[in-house]
Amino acid sequence: MSDGSTLLPLIASLPFLGALVPGIMIRAGRNACATFTAVPTILALVLLGLMAPAVLRGETLQAEIMWLPQLGLSVSFFLDGLGLLFAGMILGVGLLITLYARFYLSGDDPMGQFYTYLLLFQGAMLGIVISDNILLLLIFWELTSLSSFLLIGYWKHLPEGRQGARMALAVTGAGGLAMIGGMLILGNIVGSYNLTDILAQGDAIRASEWYMPALILILLGAFTKSAQFPFHFWLPHAMAAPTPVSAYLHSATMVKAGVFLLARMWPVLSGTPEWFYIVATVGLITMVLGAVIALFKDDLKALLAFSTVSHLGLLTMLLGFGTEKAAIAAVFHIINHLTFKAALFMTAGIVDHETHTRDIKRLGGLAKLMPITAVIGTITALSMAGIAPFNGFISKEKMLEEAVHTVWWENPWLVPAVATLGAVFSVAYSLRFIFHVFGGPVRDDYPSKPHDPPFGLWAAPALLTVLVVGIGVMPFLAEPIVNIAATAVTGQETNAYLKLWHGLTPALYLSIVAVVGGIVLLLLHRPLDRAWLAAPRPEAKAIFDALYAALARLSHGLTDGLHNGAISRYLAIFVTATVVMGYFAFTSGTLSPPSRDLLPIPAVAAVGWLLLIVATGLVVINHRNRFRALILIGIIGLMVSGGFVYLSAPDLALTQISVETVTIMLLLLALYFLPKDTPKESSTGLRLRDGAIAVTAGAGVAGLAMTFLMRDFSSISDFHLANSYTGGGGTNVVNVILVDFRGYDTYGEIIVLGIAGLTIFALMESLLRGPAGARLKAQPVPPDRSRDRHPLMMVVATRAMLPIAVMVGIYIFLRGHNQPGGGFVAGLVISIALLMQYMASGFAWTQSRQRIEYHSMIGWGALIAGLTGVGAWLGGAPFLTSIYGYIKLPMIEKFGLGSAFAFDLGVFLTVLGAVMLMLYSLSRIARYAGETVNVEPMDYDPSLRVTDSKQEET
Repeated sequence: MSDGSTLLPLIASLPFLGALVPGIMIRAGRNACATFTAVPTILALVLLGLMAPAVLRGETLQAEIMWLPQLGLSVSFFLDGLGLLFAGMILGVGLLITLYARFYLSGDDPMGQFYTYLLLFQGAMLGIVISDNILLLLIFWELTSLSSFLLIGYWKHLPEGRQGARMALAVTGAGGLAMIGGMLILGNIVGSYNLTDILAQGDAIRASEWYMPALILILLGAFTKSAQFPFHFWLPHAMAAPTPVSAYLHSATMVKAGVFLLARMWPVLSGTPEWFYIVATVGLITMVLGAVIALFKDDLKALLAFSTVSHLGLLTMLLGFGTEKAAIAAVFHIINHLTFKAALFMTAGIVDHETHTRDIKRLGGLAKLMPITAVIGTITALSMAGIAPFNGFISKEKMLEEAVHTVWWENPWLVPAVATLGAVFSVAYSLRFIFHVFGGPVRDDYPSKPHDPPFGLWAAPALLTVLVVGIGVMPFLAEPIVNIAATAVTGQETNAYLKLWHGLTPALYLSIVAVVGGIVLLLLHRPLDRAWLAAPRPEAKAIFDALYAALARLSHGLTDGLHNGAISRYLAIFVTATVVMGYFAFTSGTLSPPSRDLLPIPAVAAVGWLLLIVATGLVVINHRNRFRALILIGIIGLMVSGGFVYLSAPDLALTQISVETVTIMLLLLALYFLPKDTPKESSTGLRLRDGAIAVTAGAGVAGLAMTFLMRDFSSISDFHLANSYTGGGGTNVVNVILVDFRGYDTYGEIIVLGIAGLTIFALMESLLRGPAGARLKAQPVPPDRSRDRHPLMMVVATRAMLPIAVMVGIYIFLRGHNQPGGGFVAGLVISIALLMQYMASGFAWTQSRQRIEYHSMIGWGALIAGLTGVGAWLGGAPFLTSIYGYIKLPMIEKFGLGSAFAFDLGVFLTVLGAVMLMLYSLSRIARYAGETVNVEPMDYDPSLRVTDSKQEET
């Protein structure tokens, strides 16, 4: 293994980085946009070229960046011969497509968007062919489905484009999901998710009882991506995309991802009868079926699409044979198919671009009007037909040679006969492409007058045509890359002896039969076409649409049946499923006998427990009376706090009491604007059902808790107790856990709390600006509103409490790292003090004295907490790791100072800001509902003066 730690990750990331540029550069013009799209591709090609000599010498380059090693997930890449071949094809054709698309797309097409999608797809394909971790490969695999969906549906105004994109995503995405299961099975068999480790364990994988499930699942992913029967139908419908997309995705890259996967997994999955009969048979059927359908397609791109299906079947069949020579033939044909098929698609695009039609029956005679295009199309179509001296002839000969030596179910002639039949139809549709498009007399009814396009449009297919001729005449030029790629496929050194003439062999005779038969089929095309159109046959698209509609109806039925908008139903399903799974786990697992005796129950604890049960039952009984239920919930909270005190958990008790106080006060404010009673929403039967579920779930949780408490078990608490002071610099274990050991959890919680406060504010903002706010303003002032809205005693008491509460909050904050307290509790304590000011002196009077915006307080809190964590990160420690030390100042005793102080400050500010913003949001409703603004803290509302004469006399 050689090191590629620098270049491989850079090659993989260049297309994704480059995708950020086209959307910006389109403002500078189409040429600038195309140029800057080509730059990352060129750079990646240059880097690939720098590594190519080492790979051609037989070395394998590797690079690994550990991500989650505990899960076996790493960003790792490797480059061998097969990866070099495919990476070169992806980048090389991608560069040609960039040039071609610049002149193909019209001024109305958003070119920047197109090039962005193209680079995203290019990066995903590169990731597939050089990934060394199968989990990373799976990510890139699904990215190809998503990015190809965007490219196929690029012309959003075309219904067929949108349908083709959805079909491709549905089929390839479903196959990708199946492949995930197969890859995970392989990783489980080998004990590693690194592809290089898996490829070295072929014998163990084939001997495993999980071989067959893994094989089926992986083949589903490969067959769907490479449009193999019966999944072949999606590829032709994807041809609604612009021609550059068709030339790139469906002849050179995406559809070959499945073939690449078969070649990559060949060392571990091939060599068994299951591999041969499944892969070779599917490939053979696809090869013939695609060729037959292609002959009778009148749309140029449809003909080429089904020919692509046929050639993908040919490649799949060769890899299914499982022999070294078949693997060599497959690798060589991958190169040849790339050259002639990409050029043919571009030629079809040129014809469509110039004549404004792709209907073969409306074409003909174009050789005289478009001579350059005709030469390109004729040469590449002859190569597709397998006619000498072009490169397609050599790989077709090798395919027929391997077919001759293949026995299918003890039948030596079946495979060569069927393969020859596929070759016959291949010759026929290739010759039809030539003679029905470019041959014949010039017509006078073209939709647009044809002529050869500018150089920029035919330059890319012309270069590919040069390769078609060059490899055909001098096939030895391709031997190095074919040898090294075939060696990577088979796992052993191969010798691809490529030449144009192999002598008088059975493959040559079969090739002659194919050419003669193809000419005969072309001559008989008109009557055969009528018979084809008249013959009843199943339509794959119609079958897919019917299955899709049936699945949609089933999903709608299940969704409508389960999701009827009733939260009680969702909770019932969720809790019931949880109880059933818990019961199954409890009864099917092993449980040791109890190792601890029950402790005696003190009278105080028994009374507290009884009061807690009674209060909980009263909440259920009185839940429709909102105020009464709230008071009972407060009692339950206080009882739980007492339980924490009894169990020596002062931090939890302090937090619980503070949370209960703040919650009750905010809910009291919210209840002011709600009806007194909750309407009856459930029938008696539903309430009995829900009660039974709740009691069962509660009993299950109680039983689980009892099971744990009566047995010895290991806990992480010993670690926290032992390392709280030495690792976090504090003696309060709970606080050290929150700000150090599990500081990331706390950071997430304060972020959620801040988001909740901002969300409530946003909801109230939109509520009060809309029709609801207008209705609130129109509400009459309640006649029974108290004249003494701000009682003197309450105002005086809260004023006296404020500095004391603030001082207590600061004290709790400062002592939190070593004694019960901390930023969270301190924020709640000061929130309570401020809440009391709003309740006593009124919202407007108190708000006018506010000096810090609550939004800013939340933002500063989250920022300070985040920067504290980042500081530790930059220092080489895990995120939010505490750094602490001891300081001695003159006349002051030595005291500890740590970074947890700053993090706790962030927690304090976020909690205080979120609670007060919630209060601010709820209190605004009062102003809209007619609440007057006081001038002084103890003003009474003059609009509520008593006018009754008897009361005035009194």
